[in-house]
Amino acid sequence: MSKMEKMSVASADEAIAALDGWVREDEKWIHRSYRFKTFPEAIAFVNLVAAIAEEMVHHPFISIDYKRVTLRLTSWHAGGLTELDMDSARRYNEAYTTAS
Repeated sequence: MSKMEKMSVASADEAIAALDGWVREDEKWIHRSYRFKTFPEAIAFVNLVAAIAEEMVHHPFISIDYKRVTLRLTSWHAGGLTELDMDSARRYNEAYTTAS
């Protein structure tokens, strides 16, 4: 399967199970919220996410609520979740581990 090919729900669920904190909303979206001690730490994380997204050319929806950052992922071109979403989620988890 190509990184850009839409995953089946079963494949997506299997991949998500290996991603700490990520949840499938429906057949098209996954999301995770990250908590920080301070607002500046949350913003620093958003900047890390932005750098990763630019590198991967795959951008999440980002919601900032004081000390909580929520990321949502989907692959519009594929009409749902792809391996690129899972790779992005892994990278964001690694960034969180580094940032927190």
